Amino acid sequence: MQIYEKLSELRDYVGREIGVSDWLLVDQERINRFAHATGDLQWIHLDAERAAQGPYGTTIAHGFLTLSLLPAFLQAAFSIRDVRMGVNYGLNRVRFPAPVPAGSRLRARFKLLEFSDLPEGAAQLVMEMTVEREGSDRPVCVAESVSRRHV
Repeated sequence: MQIYEKLSELRDYVGREIGVSDWLLVDQERINRFAHATGDLQWIHLDAERAAQGPYGTTIAHGFLTLSLLPAFLQAAFSIRDVRMGVNYGLNRVRFPAPVPAGSRLRARFKLLEFSDLPEGAAQLVMEMTVEREGSDRPVCVAESVSRRHV
């Protein structure tokens, strides 16, 4: 995990990678729980027998499950000591270039694209998040996230 002492330090990191998360397992149990929580019960996520005959040869994680791991990836990738609160402000762009087969290990890389000052020492960060699947050359998710950090 990368640790930054002050939010203001990140101004100097625009255009650079600011953190890489640990690997996280996306197993069938996690996929099943996400499917039931969201009501997305499509066979490609849940029916191993049918999915074995499908385009990926196995069940795959929902794209939105991969995206929902953003907070866990962020928490494992970097910390800013003087930030007392972070707020998810939204997403500018999201793509899922490759599937996540059940049993995959994922991690995320964060590149700081923009740093904008806000009142009272706060800042808005725009970050490119690239989620990698262990053993694959293609990312499984590329998202541009916007967050606000308050000191």
